[in-house]
Amino acid sequence: MQPFTITHQDKKTKARIATLITKSGEIQTPFFMPVSTKAAAKFLTQSQLKKLGATATISNAFILSLRPGTKTIKKLGGIKKFMNTQLINFTDSGGFQMYSPSIYIKSNEKGVTFKNPISGEKIFMTPEENMKIQTDINSDVAMCLDRMPLYEDSKKEIQTAVNLTTNWAKRCKETHDKLQRRGKKGLGIIPIKGGTGGLIGIDNAEREKRNKTKKQLLFGITQGGIHKDLRKQSARELTKLNFDGYSIGGFGMGETFQEEMKIVKQQKTIIPNNKPVYLMGIGSPSEILEAISYGVDIFDSRLPTQNARRGTLFTSKGKLKLLNKKYETDKTPIDKNCNCKTCKNYTKAYIRFLLKQEEPTGKHLASYHNLYYLQNLIKQAKEHIKKGTFKEFKEKVQRVYGE
Repeated sequence: MQPFTITHQDKKTKARIATLITKSGEIQTPFFMPVSTKAAAKFLTQSQLKKLGATATISNAFILSLRPGTKTIKKLGGIKKFMNTQLINFTDSGGFQMYSPSIYIKSNEKGVTFKNPISGEKIFMTPEENMKIQTDINSDVAMCLDRMPLYEDSKKEIQTAVNLTTNWAKRCKETHDKLQRRGKKGLGIIPIKGGTGGLIGIDNAEREKRNKTKKQLLFGITQGGIHKDLRKQSARELTKLNFDGYSIGGFGMGETFQEEMKIVKQQKTIIPNNKPVYLMGIGSPSEILEAISYGVDIFDSRLPTQNARRGTLFTSKGKLKLLNKKYETDKTPIDKNCNCKTCKNYTKAYIRFLLKQEEPTGKHLASYHNLYYLQNLIKQAKEHIKKGTFKEFKEKVQRVYGE
């Protein structure tokens, strides 16, 4: 069986439903991943993420390598056991930290220099070391180390970022392949399930077939900002390396909706159709549905929970600014059409009060609602893809959100 299999294809758009097989099991796309940067989503447990409908989450390998440390996580059985999560677990390389001047120092052909946010000391990270960290952490899906430029960077600087990203991607792939092969040693003899309990020898071809989905998957990340020629270069160079999937990186940093989607559409014409595509850092309803219409499969963003903690909530009527004074005595739920525990049990007035008081319970309830809303939105999107009515559904939601 192929690691990525398309099961439904919309006739009016490029929207699709597919099955992605990881070493921890199957997951149906499209899906949105709540962010668990430090092995936890803010104000939510992993069991709560599962209850609200999440099927995957993403953590930051670089941050976790600093504290509690890669050795500790490996000793405790890997990130899934450490977190006690039933969700498929992705890890980011730490390339996103390059947007932060308090952490990022510089980068070159050899790697990237970070400032440890805990101790202040300099850390030099190579693609090879990053792959070892993510392999030891043992996530289901790892990301290549990439050079993420800023939106305001010059085209020359973004060109440099593209070149570094390709260079690092080659080294990531080579190192990751070696580490995965090393991890498969001794798999030539496997127990017979449901048999007599004996062992059977298998040849190399059969062993490779059986282990195709037992390895950690590795995604390459394209860069290039809003420049179509640089994005084309990046996507073409990375697809030659035959990654398990491809991420579109560098967005959510100030570009317009139109600039972003123009690139997403272009990238999808280059990335092979039989590979999953992950639009990194995007979490607004309109953007998610638009990207799904182009054939994007995976999303993540801190925006839904960050916005929730600040009083901006997603609803079937559009964005709700809960901290506005007019909701001070509002007895209605955040969204009467929502079945999440927040909307079924609490009023706008109560959650507004909690958020105004910086109460953790308020942040939990608001965050729960926003993530539930997105999971339900994608669930509805899948139903409409199957029915052939996805385009109409997308346009209806986008009208509500003013896109």
